[in-house]
Amino acid sequence: MVSKRLRQARAYELEAEKRISPEDRPSFHLSPRCGWLNDPNGFSFYKGQYHLFYQYYPYNSQWGPMHWGHAVSTDLLHWTYLPCALAPDSGADIGGVFSGSGLVLPDGRHLLMYTGLDDELNKPDSDPYQVQCLAVGDGENYDKYMGNPVLSDTDTPEGSDPHDFRDPKIWRREDGTYRAVAVSRASDGTGQVLLFESPDAFSWKFKKVFLKNDGVYGLMWECPDFFTLDGKGVLLLSPMDMLPEGFEFHNGNGNVCMIGEFDDKEESFAPERAQAIDSGIDFYACQTMLAPDGRRIMIGWMQNPDGCSYRGDYKPWYGQMTIPRELFIKDGRLWQKPVRELEAIRSNPVSYEKIPVEGERLLSGIGGRRIDMTVKVRPMDPDHPYHKFILRFAMNEEFYTQLSFRYKENVLKLDRKFSGTRRAVINQRRCLIRQRNDELKLRVILDRCSVEVFINDGEQVMTALLYTDQEADQIMFYADGSAEIDVEKYDLTD
Repeated sequence: MVSKRLRQARAYELEAEKRISPEDRPSFHLSPRCGWLNDPNGFSFYKGQYHLFYQYYPYNSQWGPMHWGHAVSTDLLHWTYLPCALAPDSGADIGGVFSGSGLVLPDGRHLLMYTGLDDELNKPDSDPYQVQCLAVGDGENYDKYMGNPVLSDTDTPEGSDPHDFRDPKIWRREDGTYRAVAVSRASDGTGQVLLFESPDAFSWKFKKVFLKNDGVYGLMWECPDFFTLDGKGVLLLSPMDMLPEGFEFHNGNGNVCMIGEFDDKEESFAPERAQAIDSGIDFYACQTMLAPDGRRIMIGWMQNPDGCSYRGDYKPWYGQMTIPRELFIKDGRLWQKPVRELEAIRSNPVSYEKIPVEGERLLSGIGGRRIDMTVKVRPMDPDHPYHKFILRFAMNEEFYTQLSFRYKENVLKLDRKFSGTRRAVINQRRCLIRQRNDELKLRVILDRCSVEVFINDGEQVMTALLYTDQEADQIMFYADGSAEIDVEKYDLTD
C-alpha cells in the first residue's frame, strides 16, 4: 500500500522533472530525478535491468529528510527514472530512509535492506536511533516489512552507539543463508564493521565484529561493502575525519579499499594492504554489485562531502553518480576501468601518433565536453626527459581544468581552480604514479560537468566535478621540455 507521504513524493517528482531539460543534466551519469542525490543504494540486477536507488530529497536541491530515488538501465549509462521507491513514513524510519543495499530473493521478489531513523526508540533530547529495516517489492513498488526494524541497538556489541549504526550491505552465501555487514561507532569513538547472519534474509542476528578500526583510517566509518574478487577479500569503506597519509589519503571524508585474506569457513577477514579507491576530489560512498556476466561493478557518489556547500549556478537538482566501473585485482591492488558498455556510445574517432610537444600544442579534432580520450605521453629523448607535461581541457579564454605531471617527481596533479568556482572549495589533488616507466597513459572521460581520469589502465583513478560553461570545450597540450604523445579521442553520444 502506498502511503500518503510516498504518494506526495511521487506526484511532486513527476511535475518537478519537467522543469529540467536533458541538456542541463549529465549525459551518461545518473543525476536525481529532481532535488538532491547522495549515496548510491540497492545497486542490483533484477528482471533484466540494473536497478540503482539513491539517497534522495525530491523537494529541494539541498539535503533534507531522506527518501530513496529509483532508476533502471540496461547499459549502466542511460537511466530511466521510476517512481520514488521509499519515503520516511513508518515508525522505524520516520526520521529518514538512509543507505542500504538490495538483492533478489529465490522466490523472485526484490529485497531492500536499509537504515531507518527510528524516533520511537529515542530517549528525550537525543538524536534518532539508527536501525536496520527491510522492504520487498516487484521492481517498482515496495512494501516495508511488518517486522521492522530487523536489527537495532540490542543487536550490536556492548558500548556501541545506537545513533551511529548504519549502511547494511547484504549478500547471499552459496549455502543459501544470508550475511550483511553494517557499520557502528564503538565505545572508543571509532568505526567498526559488524557481521550479521540470517537463514532467510528476514530474521537477523549479530555474528561478530568483522573489522575494528585501529584509528589509522579516520574515526567513524560509513558505507561498507565486502566481496571476494580474484581470490582475495575486498572491503570498501568511506571513513570520516581521516588524516592525510603521504599521497594516498587526502580527503577528510574519504574512501579506502582494504585487500586481504578471507576465510570463508570462519568468515574472518585479515587485511593485508589498504589504498585509496579514488585519488581525486569528488568520490564517496561507493557500492558494488555482481553483474550477471560475473563482473564486479562499482558506482559512487561523485561528490566530496566537504564540498557540498558550494552550489555553483542554482539548478533544480544536485548530485550525480560516477560512471560505473569494472573492478579487478592486479599486483595486490584494486584496479578500475569504465564499464565496457561505454564503447557502444563512442563515435567520430580522431587519433594521432608520435606527435612532438614543446610548449603549447593544439590538435585538430581534439576537443569537446563529452568525450573518451586516451593520451600517452613519453619523453622525446629518454636521456633528456621533459620536466612537466600539462593536459588542459574544458578550456576557453577564461576557464580550464588541467592535469599536470612532473616527470622526475612522478606526481600527477588534478587542478580545477580555474574551472569557474567562486569559493575556496577543494580544487586540487595529487597522486604518486605507481607504475614507473617512460610512458604515462591517461584515459580521460568528460561529461558535461565532470571528469574521471583512469591512470595507466586503471591502476589509479582521479574524479572531480567541473563548474565550467559548456562552450569551454578546447583541449591543449603543453610540455616543459620535449615530449611525444599519442592521442585517441571519441565523442560520447546520448
